Amino acid sequence: MNKKIGIILALVLVAFLVMGTASAGLFDFLGGDNADDAIANDDDTFIVGFDAEFPPYGYKDDSGNYVGFDLDLAKEVCERNNWTFVAQPIDWDAKDAELDSGSIDCIWNGFTINGREDDYTWTDAYIDNKQVIVVKSDSGIDSLDDLAGKTVETQKDSSALAALQGDNKTLADTFATLTEVADYNTAFMDLESGACDAVAIDIGVAQYQVNSKDNSDDYKILDDSISSEQYGVGFKLGNEDLRDKVQATLDEMFADGTVLKIAENYSDAGVPGSLITE
Repeated sequence: MNKKIGIILALVLVAFLVMGTASAGLFDFLGGDNADDAIANDDDTFIVGFDAEFPPYGYKDDSGNYVGFDLDLAKEVCERNNWTFVAQPIDWDAKDAELDSGSIDCIWNGFTINGREDDYTWTDAYIDNKQVIVVKSDSGIDSLDDLAGKTVETQKDSSALAALQGDNKTLADTFATLTEVADYNTAFMDLESGACDAVAIDIGVAQYQVNSKDNSDDYKILDDSISSEQYGVGFKLGNEDLRDKVQATLDEMFADGTVLKIAENYSDAGVPGSLITE
């Protein structure tokens, strides 16, 4: 009897081991968390947190690769410092938690300094950006005043939203609605379908979105801007050592023409004309 119990227990133990190995393999296959695959955020690794749906600064291309002007700048910074570059897409609403936890080293993705000066340790501003309105060309909307009674969309926690809730709240109060959406791809789909009348957006993203469409003539960017802002690289408050290293490298890249050369790859989005060179 005892011998039989021993055999049964052994079989049960083997079964559990097999199931554990199989489930671990399945977990890895499904993309589960694995300590061996975890990114080691050490002194030789530079992890950039970015919004993967914010072209031309950071986004996923048709091949599934993360690309963009800011990511190109970050790659070059890493090469010059012999760092391993890691592009880490993040939920924009969770960017502060990601930075505070150390899972990313910085936020580098069309990140607005204005209004956040005391919340992060910043590099110098390198992009002068405007917030604009995009509408359908046949909408009859030709100025900001024409937005009265219209449905306007913008990305949640965006600079355009901040402008419309702050200095331009009087303008926003004339809208029928101001709706926050998860990303600008959604906003443009809504604009195309007629679910909204206008999109409040960064000019670089607006130019990229419009110019990348086959029917680009169906859209227009209003001449009047909502606000202007500057982009920088944001580090955890107090992380001056890493900021200084990145800033020194960016200064070199501006001086030798590398920043402008990278920006010219994004001319359709107006990046070269937005560079702050002084």
